[in-house]
Amino acid sequence: VIFCFLLVWHLIAISGAFLPSLLPSPVDVLSAIGELWITGSLFQHVGASLFRVLAGFLLAALLGIPIGIALGWYKSAHYAVEPLIKLVHTISPIAWIPLAILWFGIGNSPAIFIIFITSFFPIVIASMHAVKNVDPLLIKCAINFGADGSALLTKVIFPAALPYIVIGLRLALGIAWVIIVAAEMVGMRSGLGFMILDARNFLRTDMVMAGMVIIGVIGFALDRLMSFIEVRLERHKREEVLS
Repeated sequence: VIFCFLLVWHLIAISGAFLPSLLPSPVDVLSAIGELWITGSLFQHVGASLFRVLAGFLLAALLGIPIGIALGWYKSAHYAVEPLIKLVHTISPIAWIPLAILWFGIGNSPAIFIIFITSFFPIVIASMHAVKNVDPLLIKCAINFGADGSALLTKVIFPAALPYIVIGLRLALGIAWVIIVAAEMVGMRSGLGFMILDARNFLRTDMVMAGMVIIGVIGFALDRLMSFIEVRLERHKREEVLS
């Protein structure tokens, strides 16, 4: 399918229906990626984007998972806080960009904040529902065997909810990788988003599409990594049940 897509793209590009400056061929885009590789700017921009995404994402996970578990476990906290979470969650992360620049200035901090906001609420919601959907029979069995309090939460609830929490992490990371491009187009001097915007200003359409291809490849790799972790956790969970 990918080969057919590239072939159709190439045929349209060389057909003359579009100017080369408007629709470069895959060969031109590959040449632009090679140019970025040779100059070293590819690693600079990719490294900057990955750093911002991973910093914001990890911070959101460290805070969002415990908060989500607590909201899923304590019903009164869930009923009190859920409306606020749903309200703020519906605000587009891009709408936070002007405030992020005013609060944190220019540099990595506003982009990391945007990624944090983007990732935090999906992680909280996924963790909360993961805990709420733990099999009640599993909890009753644990209580009958003497588990209570922190032991019940750490030995039973969290392991049972973990695979579903990872699914939430996977979705949050995918969204964060999409949003970083928009965040880097405002007030940034590095990153893939800045690279695409800068290439557009110089009418380098081949470089713009090169940036898009790089974003897609890295996004696919991040998704495969999270999928691998998800599968490993599911396999570990089944092995524990069988043992």
